[in-house]
Amino acid sequence: MQSPPRFGHTLKDKKALTIRDAALRVLGESKGPLHVKEITERILTMGLWDTSGQTPEASVAAAINSDIKKRGNASPFARTEPGTFTLQATNATGEAVSDPQPGTASEPGQLTHVKTYSFTDSAEKVLETLGKQQPMHYRAITQQALEMGFLVSKGKTPEATMYAQILTEIKRYQRRHEHPRFVKHGNGLIGLSGEIELSLGNQIAQHNRQTSKALHKRLLEMEWNTFEEFVARMLSELGFDDIEVTSGTRDGGIDVRATLVVGEVIRTRMAVQVKKWKNNVQSPVVQQVRGSLGSHEQGLIITTSDFSRGAREEAARSDAVPVALMNGEQLVALLVENEIGVRRRPHDLIELDNIET
Repeated sequence: MQSPPRFGHTLKDKKALTIRDAALRVLGESKGPLHVKEITERILTMGLWDTSGQTPEASVAAAINSDIKKRGNASPFARTEPGTFTLQATNATGEAVSDPQPGTASEPGQLTHVKTYSFTDSAEKVLETLGKQQPMHYRAITQQALEMGFLVSKGKTPEATMYAQILTEIKRYQRRHEHPRFVKHGNGLIGLSGEIELSLGNQIAQHNRQTSKALHKRLLEMEWNTFEEFVARMLSELGFDDIEVTSGTRDGGIDVRATLVVGEVIRTRMAVQVKKWKNNVQSPVVQQVRGSLGSHEQGLIITTSDFSRGAREEAARSDAVPVALMNGEQLVALLVENEIGVRRRPHDLIELDNIET
């Protein structure tokens, strides 16, 4: 029986291989890990696989990730980092074996820990890796994000979550008059917006970012009692009712109490603590707010700075009343969206029209 060609030799017959075998061939001849883009380019250059598809990198990535997912540690492939693969060592029987670091759990086909991302960040990673500046369907983006290890989701409909979060981010950026990183092309296709040219739109976006920074600086320069009154005014313009500034009443650290009214039907009582700080808010502050809540009240902490990891974990405890957190960046964005502390100026632009008779 004639032995199969070894890595480093050319195939005598030109019969195309499967994507999996072609990737095995390329990685076997490589001296180290390769990114899926390089793997694909070598496969096509060597004529190991023939395709008329517009996204061959996506097909190669899917084949490798599918093999890792199905065969686990028996797969010859191993992911060294997002989008980059190598071949695992083999034992005496030719079975692939992983070589995990001491004291760490071995995951199927994964030699090192791969960082995971949020839905939107993982979508950006997939489009940067496989999109080739072309849009992809959100279902394909989600599938690739899961298979490439960018995204971990326990939900039953990650595709729907992915699409909803991308569309929500696009709308949020547009409301802030900022340049979104995603573009919706219709029929479920999503692409990256790419670099924007130095144009009027870019200049406006840059001006708005500077204005937002100036607004944040102005908040930091306020006296603490002025800042509390400003937050009360903000809550009023956001639709809250029964607003009471309570900081002078020794009310357990609560600075403002108000009722959020939705559609004149839903009424939620909120206890708000405001922190005009430059340093991060720590978990004891969250505990203090939770301990000061009255019956049927929900807590909210608004700060000009940010929250420590411990504070965020404390606020989201499943065995306690949740406390909502709003950091300085979110506060400024909310003010800009609702034109509080800023104003919008329209611009009249003229463009050439057809003057031919």
